[in-house]
Amino acid sequence: MTNTVNQRGRMLSRLKEDIKAVFDRDPAARSIPEVIFCYPGLHAIWFHRVSNWFWRRGFRFVGRLVSHLGRFFTGIEIHPGATIGKGFFIDHGMGVVIGETAEIGDNVTLYHGVTLGGVSWEKTKRHPTIGDNVVIGSGAKVLGPFTVGKGSKIGSNSVVVREVPANSTVVGIPGRVVMAAEKLEGRMDLEHGNLPDPEAKAISCLFEQIRELERKLAVLTVEHEALKGRFSNGK
Repeated sequence: MTNTVNQRGRMLSRLKEDIKAVFDRDPAARSIPEVIFCYPGLHAIWFHRVSNWFWRRGFRFVGRLVSHLGRFFTGIEIHPGATIGKGFFIDHGMGVVIGETAEIGDNVTLYHGVTLGGVSWEKTKRHPTIGDNVVIGSGAKVLGPFTVGKGSKIGSNSVVVREVPANSTVVGIPGRVVMAAEKLEGRMDLEHGNLPDPEAKAISCLFEQIRELERKLAVLTVEHEALKGRFSNGK
């Protein structure tokens, strides 16, 4: 009887944490009923809890079936074998795919279209490990059995195929670390759209060099014309 009460208490506590994560990270959330009934990311997490329970106890088909139902109702595919920590939040969520051997830490945020995928057909660890407090922008693909360090941000539509150090910012295809910072205290930074653009910076530098070359060419042209004039007058 005591174990049953404790299990119910833990379950209620986890549900409260899930709902709190939505209010903490989505300014559009207005009420508890709205969050409970209108947030597919939350529904996907609850489906995963059930499917993972069956999966860990050897009922693999039932686990996959529950996962498939969750995909049908939410548009979010989470393999029942994936490991997910506390405070996980999927914003909007349509098109999110999380593979079997993916491991997700606490307080991670994913936006729609994110894939945590594998690059091998071997029955081993194939999917990424996502550290605590990571934010992955919409459309990003994280592919392979490496770690994305805690506190990092992955820019929208980036394709990450190698290890990411903690507290880093990654953008591009393939993803490159463009900023590494000390751990920030306080509220999680969700500004995954306000990221450095290394390509734009490189192009800007090229334009500056071209303008400098044009300036030097103009000076040389004037000097050349002046020399031509002197030689012409000397003749």
